[in-house]
Amino acid sequence: MPKLFLLARVAGQDVAILSDHVGSVVDIADISPVPRTSPAVRGLAALRSRVVTVIDTALAIDPANTPCSHRRAAVTQVDGHHYALLVDMLDDAFRAEVRALSSGLMPGPAWGPVVSGMIDHDGRAVLILDVAAVVARAAGSVRSVA
Repeated sequence: MPKLFLLARVAGQDVAILSDHVGSVVDIADISPVPRTSPAVRGLAALRSRVVTVIDTALAIDPANTPCSHRRAAVTQVDGHHYALLVDMLDDAFRAEVRALSSGLMPGPAWGPVVSGMIDHDGRAVLILDVAAVVARAAGSVRSVA
């Protein structure tokens, strides 16, 4: 049965995020840095009376990536904590069947641990981003700075 995904771009790579894992899509205004966290943890932001940990998704995937300069984010919850995952771009929602990964689709070795499958969209393969794996990598498996 097809599942609903939010299409996004991270570090120039098209990705799909399972819609069940996205609470909202927001533009982050002010981010308060948190000392002594990984570079992928940009800081904390207040969203609708809630504090979220803001994660630079590109840096969480691969520290060699250029930091994300965009403020658009998908808000998710992992282990009871809220996170805003910064992305280059968010597109529309799309229904698709989950498929196993095909060899040769990874844009680099750092992507393997944060991808859980793929979907087909407009005749091309799109990687499914595992948000829990991104959060775990962002702070070396530390779940929250809040």
